[in-house]
Amino acid sequence: MNRAPQTPRIGAPLSVALAAALVLGTAACSVPLAPGYRIVKESREVEFVPSDAPELRVRSEFTMVNSGTTDLPFIDINLPDKKEYGREDLRAEVDGREAALAKPPADYQEEMPNAVRLEFNPPWKQKEKHQLAIEYAFRSPEDSGTHITLGADSFHLGSRGWSPVPQPPKHFMSPFPSRPDKTELDIRVPADFLVLARGTSSGKRKEGGEIVHRFRLRASDLAPYVVGGRYDVTGEERNAGSVVFWTRQPLKENPATADERIEAAWVTLTTDFGPLDKNIRLPHVVESPELRSHVERGPGPAAAAFPGGALVNPEALALGVNSDDFLEMITHALAHNWFGDEVYPSPNAGLGMGEGLPEYATIVIDESRNGAAGRKRRVEQYLHEYDDAVQHGKEEPLAVTMLYDPAAQRRIGLAKAPLFFAALEDACGQSAMQKGLARVVALLRGKEVGYDDLRAALEQSSGKNLGEIFRVWLNQKGIPEDFRQRYEDNTAEEASPTRDGTAKMEQR
Repeated sequence: MNRAPQTPRIGAPLSVALAAALVLGTAACSVPLAPGYRIVKESREVEFVPSDAPELRVRSEFTMVNSGTTDLPFIDINLPDKKEYGREDLRAEVDGREAALAKPPADYQEEMPNAVRLEFNPPWKQKEKHQLAIEYAFRSPEDSGTHITLGADSFHLGSRGWSPVPQPPKHFMSPFPSRPDKTELDIRVPADFLVLARGTSSGKRKEGGEIVHRFRLRASDLAPYVVGGRYDVTGEERNAGSVVFWTRQPLKENPATADERIEAAWVTLTTDFGPLDKNIRLPHVVESPELRSHVERGPGPAAAAFPGGALVNPEALALGVNSDDFLEMITHALAHNWFGDEVYPSPNAGLGMGEGLPEYATIVIDESRNGAAGRKRRVEQYLHEYDDAVQHGKEEPLAVTMLYDPAAQRRIGLAKAPLFFAALEDACGQSAMQKGLARVVALLRGKEVGYDDLRAALEQSSGKNLGEIFRVWLNQKGIPEDFRQRYEDNTAEEASPTRDGTAKMEQR
């Protein structure tokens, strides 16, 4: 399919846009302006069911009040993708009675293919309250990557996509039904499982051979995630200055080098791009046998981010936790905590934002560790990778390169994307670049971010017009000559890491 490159559109400065949204949101909350409803209470339960074919059972309960201007004949609910998550056994209850779910009209399904429609008979009256419950199970998911992994002794659910999301009525003034001030999250697992989840731990209770871990989320918290499994622990959980490893078997090597490098990377990311939420005190590295490369879904070393840590598969651990290859993968995954969880790329931003920002963060970490020479070496490495990749594939503009594109085209984008952000830093200056990115993370926390948001933040922090850099790097092929000259002085004297370097990026 031919895709025309788009020059990123620049909207109002972030502060103006957010102020306008706040005014509209406040008006919508005080006086109903359109059809709509509020969620006044919410709870979720995730249960791990062990067997030869393990499953996760998810139940979400909502107490909702029609707070809009009219009665509502139905609401639509967006669900996890059936194939990606292996979703089965869908059922709904309204006020304790089983309710039928139907497909929305075809035009709505085109926009939201995983949505279902819950019809009210009689219609849901103004100011009336309903109790809604949605249940389903996850079995044999196709993804086994950043969104979900599920095995005999471990599982994880990422921070987006696995929960049902009630949708607002189709009216341009209808507010999105936001989460209540407090949400309860219960995780039911075998008694010998360890659990990490979003929110503040509010205790646990034993029920037979299971433990129910309870977490409380506030409206300001990001969406919930869960990591659980049967693990050996290396590292002190209570020491805020350490790294914790959860692995199926005790580590065979002393992770002293890994501790130092991962902790240093964590400190750099926190210092330059802002802190994560207060309940994430230290990074965890967690083994996930079912994890596959998020690009190829195939065998080989792989790492994926979860809030506050990184999942790794056994093939990655086999590299050695103190090895450069392993630590490169962990660093990249940790960077996704900021540029993937705290904020995440809009769908049309594609590979450039989705992988370019985390890769740029690894450049920042390398410079923090090895100085300007470390930054230069890393940029030169990406230039070598780009030059090798264009010999084996057809380049498309970075603005339209996606993670699902053919491998040869994707290789080019994976090498070029971090160079784009290095070029932005060269233009803005290091301090302005990091202030701008920290501003994006702070002000757009939990929201989609596109190139327009990025440019607005960087122009505000640097005081410079960056339109030409965005236009050239995103919409034209090749590497700008002035950038290449700036970094290629000594590249011919160094061994090219193109093959290994590209393989590492594909693994991540």
